[in-house]
Amino acid sequence: MSLDGSGFNGDDDNSPVAMLAREIREAHLHNPWFIPSFTHRAFSVWELALRKDNLRAWLGEYDKQVSRQRSPRTVALVMAGNIPAVGMHDLLCCIASGHNLLIRLSSEDDRLIPAILRILYEIEPSLENRVKICEGPLKDFDAIIATGSNNSARYFEYYFRKYPHIIRKNRNGVAVINGSETGEELKLLADDIFTYFGLGCRSVSKVYLPEGFSMPNIWPHLKHFSFVQDHHKYRNNYDYQKTVMIINNIPHEDNGFLMARENNALISPVSVLHYEYYYSIDFLNRELQAISDQIQCVVSNIALDTTVIPFGQSQFPALWDYADGEDTMEFLLNI
Repeated sequence: MSLDGSGFNGDDDNSPVAMLAREIREAHLHNPWFIPSFTHRAFSVWELALRKDNLRAWLGEYDKQVSRQRSPRTVALVMAGNIPAVGMHDLLCCIASGHNLLIRLSSEDDRLIPAILRILYEIEPSLENRVKICEGPLKDFDAIIATGSNNSARYFEYYFRKYPHIIRKNRNGVAVINGSETGEELKLLADDIFTYFGLGCRSVSKVYLPEGFSMPNIWPHLKHFSFVQDHHKYRNNYDYQKTVMIINNIPHEDNGFLMARENNALISPVSVLHYEYYYSIDFLNRELQAISDQIQCVVSNIALDTTVIPFGQSQFPALWDYADGEDTMEFLLNI
């Protein structure tokens, strides 16, 4: 399959792949955050993840459960829209587990998922009878997976409390610097911070720095992402946050397209990076453990008591890297 419109009768402008290619090119017209380079990047990540060897390794862990005879259930999916096609992993899990789907799309991403589904229907026509996109109230389902903010999660947990469920809240990535990083590693850190404008749950919103480390030491390695300042929504956020910091005399560093401020909070606004100093690895491990329910991934080149991924890899999750660390397939195969 190719996203340039080739394959699957790609010479036909109405073919599913050609339609997906158009949606990828035009996604930013419907959601300005979905600029072409980031949308293409999201699909290139899926292209890597969906290679046969990865699919076999992922699904091979569930062979016995998948082969077990059981009646399919109807699973409602409430999808997010913070980054392009972010609901695709839940979609794949539901299909692989043999269930029927009732999908509530995010208004921020209501075109890419339907375009993906059209390709899946061409590959396996029977899937079309198992999937329904719902625009009204959700009803007649057996379990639900809902992704949203901390505020919406409280609503989801109350409203769907009687159903088997996975309710996801806000999470972010963090990075740990120890001062020995190479220029290339810090350049890769920029990918973890800026990809999707920092809106992804795996985006690094905070960095932990060793005592005495100067944040501006990182600035030269972020220059290749200076293009974000030309995006009107990002720039509006940057201008607003800068005004707030100046008016309130909040100490901060600024490189012209990203501001950094010392702040214990994990989640930072768009265009702002939080940082916090650590004084020992033991202190750092305790800190990360205390907020583990808010962290999606940790990026670093040092060993810690939690799972660590290399710089530049936060936006390349494998199929078995489940959001919030909760095994979605295990949940679906046991409802």
